[in-house]
Amino acid sequence: MDIHDLLGRLPFKALKPQPLVTVVRLSGVIGDGRGSGMQRSLSLAALAGTLEKAFKPKHLVAVALAINSPGGSPVQSSLIAGRIRQLANEKKVPVFAFVEDVAASGGYWLATAADEIYVDRASIVGSIGVVSAGFGFAQLIEKIGIERRVHAQGSRKAMLDPFRPEQADDVTRLLALQVELHDGFKAEVRRRRGEKLKGDDATLFEGDIWTGHKAVELGLVDGIGDLRSHLRSRFGDKVKMTVVGGGDSWLRRRFGLASAPGSWAQDVLMAIEERLHWSRYGF
Repeated sequence: MDIHDLLGRLPFKALKPQPLVTVVRLSGVIGDGRGSGMQRSLSLAALAGTLEKAFKPKHLVAVALAINSPGGSPVQSSLIAGRIRQLANEKKVPVFAFVEDVAASGGYWLATAADEIYVDRASIVGSIGVVSAGFGFAQLIEKIGIERRVHAQGSRKAMLDPFRPEQADDVTRLLALQVELHDGFKAEVRRRRGEKLKGDDATLFEGDIWTGHKAVELGLVDGIGDLRSHLRSRFGDKVKMTVVGGGDSWLRRRFGLASAPGSWAQDVLMAIEERLHWSRYGF
């Protein structure tokens, strides 16, 4: 028996490595990463190491994004999505996004970093727009006898000061900034979804939200499906799914070892802000 006959009899199929899919959880409000021990936001700084690790293994057949985010910072949304695409192109690995409860606003921006997007029928998807919200306290401080003193160089430096009456010029300037950000968001959705989109601009890009079922009809996502079932159907029952990252452990948070702990007041304000982000979508 020559070497070729011998090699032909060896069980090479048994030696074939299992296909591997790494799973990255993108859950929470998207921010600048300055979360305290109570709150952790999604940012490129917080996720850079996790994303590098997700694309690093051998025998990697795909990276899966498990998304549950009501949005947040447009800058961080763009940076995170951009890094995902950079790594996917460098490693030549497909990316699949699986939406849980919500992928809205910046959360949907993250989903567009994937080559394909899957949702639950009841998922909330969309909110392709830009919003700015705040409070005005000018009448309150006048009523309780507080004098507001602001000294600035530059006519726009104190724009939208909540302790002064709202100025029409300030609102005009803010709306102009929002238009620019909105145009960038729309351009990215068009670039990533292309001919899959089925609605016109007035339908898709006015900040509306839809269930997962309707989002499929509009071409914002590719289908209905959950992470485990879809990946097993795609890559076989032997596919190995490994979660990468996961944030600080309970012990690190319990003993104050989480990164950049803040004051209790900062914690409360961040918790309120996060609650407001989620409440827009009924959660």
